[in-house]
Amino acid sequence: MTPERTCDLAVTGGTVFTMTGGDPLPGATVLVDGGVITGVVPASVPVRATRTIDASGSAVLPGFVDSHTHVASNMLLRGLLEDTELFAWLETMWQLKQDFDHETLYWASMCGLVEMAKAGITSFNEHFDAYAVTPQVRALQDLPLRATLGFGFADRGVYADVAPWSWKAVDDFDAASAGAVAAGVDGDRVRLGLSPHAPYSCTGDLWKALRELATDRGLPIHTHVAEGLREQAFMEQTHGRTTVQWLDDLGFLGPDVTAAHCTQLTASDIALLAGAGVKVAHCPISNAKLVSGTMDLRGLLQAGVTVGLATDGPASHNSLDMFQEMKFAAAIQKQATQDPTFLTTGEALHLATAGSADAMHRPEVGRLAVGAPADLIVVDLDRPHTAPVYDAAAALVYSSRAGDVTHTVVGGRVLVDGGEVVGLDEARIVATFTERAYALRDRSLSR
Repeated sequence: MTPERTCDLAVTGGTVFTMTGGDPLPGATVLVDGGVITGVVPASVPVRATRTIDASGSAVLPGFVDSHTHVASNMLLRGLLEDTELFAWLETMWQLKQDFDHETLYWASMCGLVEMAKAGITSFNEHFDAYAVTPQVRALQDLPLRATLGFGFADRGVYADVAPWSWKAVDDFDAASAGAVAAGVDGDRVRLGLSPHAPYSCTGDLWKALRELATDRGLPIHTHVAEGLREQAFMEQTHGRTTVQWLDDLGFLGPDVTAAHCTQLTASDIALLAGAGVKVAHCPISNAKLVSGTMDLRGLLQAGVTVGLATDGPASHNSLDMFQEMKFAAAIQKQATQDPTFLTTGEALHLATAGSADAMHRPEVGRLAVGAPADLIVVDLDRPHTAPVYDAAAALVYSSRAGDVTHTVVGGRVLVDGGEVVGLDEARIVATFTERAYALRDRSLSR
C-alpha cells in the first residue's frame, strides 16, 4: 500500500508541467509544504493536506518569470506614448519621470503587482529607471511576489541629469541602498541588482565602475543592449564598435549580466555573449512595437546562450502578460526563420519559466522540482477560447489569456484564489493609481 503524503497545500487533478524535462503529467498532484515543493506524485498516491486546490480541467505549471521589465515607472505611461519609435518614446518618457514622487510610484507598483499576480507572473527582473526603489520594495511587502530590483544608473545623453545621483550611488552603495534594505530587501524573495540604463546613456567610466561594484558585492547586472538601429549607429559613430564589442572591451561582460533586447547582434557579438556567459532577455512584442528589430533567438540558443522571455513593461508592451509574449515570440520566430518548427510550444513555455529564471539569475524558480520554492500557477483550460484541448501546451501558448489564471502561489502562499487577489482592495488600488497617473500626466506634459 502506498504511504500517505501530508502537506500544507496539494494541487490536484490538473495537467502538470514541471519544466524539469519530460512530458506533462495528467492528473498529477503537486505537494507543497513549508513554502517549497515536496513532491509531484501520481493521483493514486493518498494525500492529506491542510488545503487542497482542485485543478481539474486546468494546467498547473511554475509561475511565469518576467526576465526584463519596468513595472513601477512604466505603469504610469501605459497608452500615453503610442505609434512612435524608440528614442522619441524614451525622450518623452524621461520628461514624465522627472516628476515622479514616491507615493505615486508606490501605487503604480501596487497596480502592476496586482496585474502580474493575476496574470500568473510570480517573479520579475525589474530595471528600475525611476531612480528610487523604496516605493516598490514597500509594495512588495503588501503583495509578495518574487523580484530582483535593479538600481538604475545613467550619466550621459538625455539622462545626464541623473549623473550626480548615479555616481554617488556607485561611490557609496551601502548608503544608496540602505532605505530599500530596511524596507524589506531580504536577499531571498526580494533582492537588489545593478541596472545601468544603456550604452548610449552610460559612459565607459560608469560601466567600469559598475562592473567593479557588481563583482565586489556579488550583485547581478541587468541592462539594455543592442536595442535598435539608432543605438547601433551611435555606437559605430562614437566608438567605432558594436555595443557588445564595446562592452567587451571595457571588461563589462560576464555571467552575472542579463542583457535585454539584443535585436542588433552580429555573429561575433553572439560569440562574445556566449563566451562571457551573458544571459539574454527576449522582449518580442516591445521590440516589434518600437521597431527595434527581431532578435536572432535561434542563433543565440545554438551558441549556448541562456535566454528568457520578458514583457519589457506596460508602456512598451501595454500589458504584463506572458501568454501574449509566448504567442508572439513563437509566431515572430517562425516568420523570421521561415521555419514553422521554431519556436515549439514546449520551447516557448521553457522561455517563460525555467529559461527566464536562469536568465535573471534565479535558477531556483521556474520549475516544479522537489526543494524548489513553491511558486506555481493554475490556468483554467476549460474555456470557450481554449476548447477543445487536444494539446495542453498548445492551449497555453496560443489560446490562453491572463484572465484564465485562477490561482497564483508564491513561496507556498496563495496570492490569487479563484481569480481574485487575496486580502487586497483591488478597486481601491486601481482607482488611487489612476487618479495619481492622470495628475502626473497633467503636471508633466502641460509645461
